Amino acid sequence: MNNVFNTGLKYTKLIAMTTTLAVAGMGSALASDDNHKFNLALESGDRDSASGKSMQMWADLIREKSDGRMKVNIFYQGELGGQQELFDQLVKGNIDMMLTWPQTSYDERLGVNYIPYLTLGWDDALKAYGEGGWLKEIFGPLYKDIGLKYFGPYPEGFGGVATKGKYATSYDQAVEQGLKVRSAPVFPLPQTVQAMGFQAVPIDWNEVYTSIQTGVVDGDSSNVIYWDYEYFRDQLDYYVHTKHNFSSYALLMNDDTWEELDAFDQAIIEDAAQQVINKQFVDAKIEDEKWIKKAQEAGMKYIEPSAEDMQVWVKKVREEVWPIAEESLGKEIMDEIRANASVPK
Repeated sequence: MNNVFNTGLKYTKLIAMTTTLAVAGMGSALASDDNHKFNLALESGDRDSASGKSMQMWADLIREKSDGRMKVNIFYQGELGGQQELFDQLVKGNIDMMLTWPQTSYDERLGVNYIPYLTLGWDDALKAYGEGGWLKEIFGPLYKDIGLKYFGPYPEGFGGVATKGKYATSYDQAVEQGLKVRSAPVFPLPQTVQAMGFQAVPIDWNEVYTSIQTGVVDGDSSNVIYWDYEYFRDQLDYYVHTKHNFSSYALLMNDDTWEELDAFDQAIIEDAAQQVINKQFVDAKIEDEKWIKKAQEAGMKYIEPSAEDMQVWVKKVREEVWPIAEESLGKEIMDEIRANASVPK
């Protein structure tokens, strides 16, 4: 384990200790005796996925820390609907909690989570997205504006492009091959994939398998290899690690539901969420490397583009997509992004 993950582990232990002590420090006189039942949804991932297990951990911690007063029912991918539908229900308060890729339909500024080639390596990503990171300071107020409580990011790793029958490791190859790939219908992911030379086809997660199987698209984009291996490995042959986006979900709660809780119960839920987030920051890189190896062992060809091809992609995508993003995110946010984004080597 490298230094950043050793540091992350120490940090996780420290946060867990201080937040737990803070809850305990409220004293029994302030302890709540309210009973609550919450519905928690995942837009993707079944109960055996890493995200599914993390959400079970969050639910278990909430139940344990509240002595059983607060219970969380978990609904996995597809059980309550698609990505946009679930996000709508979260904003309305019909779903209480959710692990999701932010949907920009309510506020395009949430697209900051998908700015391409924002960070170019794990160290920079952890500094940006982690507790106290400059990106987290941007996210909180944006979610608040649409009625959501933001606990923090749930990182997975750097996304790539997985395809069937043919692949591309550069802009020119993607254009020549005429590769059509699924993109999550969230700004600016389709625009990013287009700038990389692929034909982007926005498709909801639940329809990806059929779309690849029937030839509507040649593959998937912007996911870490786990999703393409675990759900589509009988359809896909190649995974090119373009690293154009840092795949990071958001751990959220409806803000009205949050505000109805007393301070003691809020502290329990937030402490539990932070423990899940901190653990994922430690586990994410290890988990990603594990699935890269498993995919290769199963016959999927894992490919890393050359440094030269990566430099072309980074330059082209930043020049084309970042100005478009500024129209939605605003100059203030983009100035902060330009000031803090990774510098290409």
